[in-house]
Parts: sequence; C-alpha cells; structure tokens
Amino acid sequence: MRKKWKRKILINNPEELDRVQIKQNLLDGNQVIVQFSHPDFYTSILEEVDELCARLDENFGVRFYGHYSLSFDARTLLRIPHVKMLHLNSLVQAHNTETLAMLEQLYSLNLGIHELENSEILGIESLRSLRDLVIMSDKKILNLQYFKEFSHLEQLHIGGKVKNLDAIGDLEALNYLALHSISKLPLHFINRLKKLKYLRILLGGREHIQEIEENEIDHLEICRIRGFHDLGNISNFRALTSLKIEDQAGLREIAFDRGMEALQEISISNCKGLECLSGMEQLPSLRKLRIFKTAIDFDSFIGQKLPSALSEFEFITSKSKVDQEIQDSLFKLGFRKWSI
Repeated sequence: MRKKWKRKILINNPEELDRVQIKQNLLDGNQVIVQFSHPDFYTSILEEVDELCARLDENFGVRFYGHYSLSFDARTLLRIPHVKMLHLNSLVQAHNTETLAMLEQLYSLNLGIHELENSEILGIESLRSLRDLVIMSDKKILNLQYFKEFSHLEQLHIGGKVKNLDAIGDLEALNYLALHSISKLPLHFINRLKKLKYLRILLGGREHIQEIEENEIDHLEICRIRGFHDLGNISNFRALTSLKIEDQAGLREIAFDRGMEALQEISISNCKGLECLSGMEQLPSLRKLRIFKTAIDFDSFIGQKLPSALSEFEFITSKSKVDQEIQDSLFKLGFRKWSI
C-alpha cells in the first residue's frame, strides 16, 4: 500500500478553537494540527485541545515547535493525555521527555529535537503501540534496538545519528520507510521487510543500494545522496510502479535490463552526469516520463523504442530555445506534458 499523503491544516497559537470548522476539515479528509510556538500561547487552551483529542481520531493532532531560547518542558504533555497525533519538532531542546510514557493513546509521533537528551527514548513502553513515527537525532546517537517491540509500526521516517539500524528489519508491519541523512550503513535489513511498499533514501552518503535483493517495493525515491553512482540492481524492484531520482550528479546510467511490468512513472531531475537511460522497451506499462537537467541527448533517446503506453513525456534541459524545440517535437509525436 502506498503512503497516503493528507493535506495538513495548521492552527497556529489559537486563542480559541472553531470546532465546527475543525470537524469539517477532518470530514474532508485532511489532518488538523493545533500548534504552539511558545508557552505563552498554550497557558489556557490545552484542556480544550485535549477534549477534542479525546473525541476525534488520529487525524487531529497537537504540535509544539520553536520555543526559541527555551527548552520545551515535556511535562506540558500531561495536559493532553488523550493526544493521538503529536509533533515535537523544530525544537532545539526539550526536557522531561520521559513524560511520553504517560501518553497511552499515541498513534503517531513526530520527534525532531536538535539536542535530544535521551538516546534511549525508543525504550519508552507507551511508544510500542505507534503506527507512524518520524524521529530525527542530530547530536545523540539514537539507539534503535527497541524496534523489535514495535509490532504495530507501519510508517517510519528516521534520520541522523543512529546505532543498531539493522533493528528496523524487525518491523514486520512496516510498509513505508524513509532513511534521512543515514550514511553508508548497510541496508541488508530491508530484505526482511516483506510488507514494505514505499522506500525513500534521502541525503547522507552511499555509492549504491546493491544490498537490496528482489522485493515487492512499489515506490522508490533516491534523492541527494553523496557519492551515489550505481543503480545496477534496479531490476530487483520488480513490483515498482513509481521511480523518482533527484540530484544525483555521479549517476551515469540507468539500464532496465529485464521486464518491469508494473512501472508506470519515472521522474529524473537534476542528475547532470546521467548520459544513458536505456531499456525503455522493457517497461510496457510506463505512462509518465520526466527527464529534467541531465546529460541525456534527446535525439538519441527519442530514437529508441518507447513503450506504447507512454502518453505524458517531459524532457527539459533548461536551455529555453532547445526546450521549446523539444516540446514541439514531443507534441508532434502525440505526447502530453507531465501532469502532477
């Protein structure tokens, strides 16, 4: 299952809450987050926020951010014991984070504290029931060994300094994984994630992802990884429907050397060293293709056999005259522009 992105509606430092509008926004399929940037703004309203937390589902949440020159006191969370979605992010410091243990209804947690005080924070028992977790650690080395107890976790975005990364492989229910700024640590554990459908590897540094064997991943995204130059095992992603590659200057070639029957969308952006994208005939279901700022020669590329299903094709060099000529050529060939 692909991660479902929902529009986030933020209510910033409110003096009062419009309950009717909040409920309507939730009925429309959005997430609603009441957020506070300083203790002065939540002195009198948190009990009302908690009442809504108790009545509404996990798409209604609370966020604490900013608090510049202050350390966020996590004992504040004792005032919202019914919170299901909680964001403690864009914070420099926080203390008393053990208070998270008192939040027994947490479904989703976004934790981004620059100077995280507790490297063993994932050992807090109440977090084991989480379905959705974002956690970033810039200074402390976050211990991931506790993941073997997170049997319900379906979506994980993790980044920064970590140890025991291999413990992610114990998350049997995981279907979405984003690895952010995690450099060079081996990725063999991904082969144990049999339900994984959505994989994003962002920032950090590594040369390849050759450790990943044949899998059932649906969406693959590789973005701004230092030193990355080899995507030779792309055919191991046999169930892929969407491929997104961005800001990979060292990548010279992507070759589809065997049939990938499910692949429908490819977006390649700002890969200035990429000279060759071959094997397009192996992609019978490809409908959408975007090639932006690469070293691929358009005339050579368009001369190869392209999938008959391809209908939306965008090829951009960022040279306005050349791009207009290419756009005219693609239009004459019956292709439409890429649509979001």
